[in-house]
Amino acid sequence: MTPRARLAENRQISSMFRLISATPSPFARKVRIALMEKGLSFQLITEVPWDSATQTPKFNPLEKLPVLILDDGSTVYDSSYILEFLELKYPKPPLLPADVDGILAAKRLDVLCNGICDALVLFFFERMRGEDKRSAEWTARQERKIAGGLREIARLVGAREYAVGDSFSLGDIAAATAVGYVSVRYPDMPWRSLYPDLAAYSDCMETRPSLAATRPVPQTMRDKVV
Repeated sequence: MTPRARLAENRQISSMFRLISATPSPFARKVRIALMEKGLSFQLITEVPWDSATQTPKFNPLEKLPVLILDDGSTVYDSSYILEFLELKYPKPPLLPADVDGILAAKRLDVLCNGICDALVLFFFERMRGEDKRSAEWTARQERKIAGGLREIARLVGAREYAVGDSFSLGDIAAATAVGYVSVRYPDMPWRSLYPDLAAYSDCMETRPSLAATRPVPQTMRDKVV
C-alpha cells in the first residue's frame, strides 16, 4: 500500500486527533512522528506546560505532555502509552517488529531513551537554579545517566541503518529523539565525537520526513519554574 493510500485508509477509520505538545519535548515528538508515520491526521496544539495559562491540567491530571485528545473528548496521555494505543488501534504500518525479540529490543530502547530524556529534564532545571543554589551532586548524577545512556544507545545501535531489525520502528523513534534532545538541552555534551557511528545514524534519521518536520525547538517559559 502506498503512503497516500494508507493515509486515506486511516482517515476513513479515524477522525482528526488533537495533540497537545511542546516544541522541545522528545516525548511529544515521538508521538508526532508516530502519527505522521501512520498517516493519521492531527491538530497540533503547542503549549508551554510550565506556564500558568496552560490547558494541560484539563486533559491530564498529571499536568504532563503529550496528551492525545480523541474525537469523543477522551484523552490518552504518557508518550509510551499513546504509542501503544496507536499501535493497537492503527497497526498499519507497524512501528514494532514482527518477532518477539524485535519487539522487546525496540521497547528496551524506548525505556532507555525515556530515562535519558528524564535525566535531561532534571539536569536542565537544576542548571536554571543558578550556581549558588545548584546541587553539584544532583547535577553530576543526571550527567552520569545521560552519558551512560548515550553510551548504551551507541552500543545497541552500532553502525546499523535501523536501530532494530531491517526497518524503521519504535526503536528508531526512541533513539533519534533522545539524541536530538541532547543536542537541544545539553549542547556541550560531545556525543558526536565520542560516538561517530551514532552521529551518522542520527543525521540519516533526521532526513526522514517525520523527523525533519518535528525537530525540537526551545520554548520561552514565562512563569517561574524553579
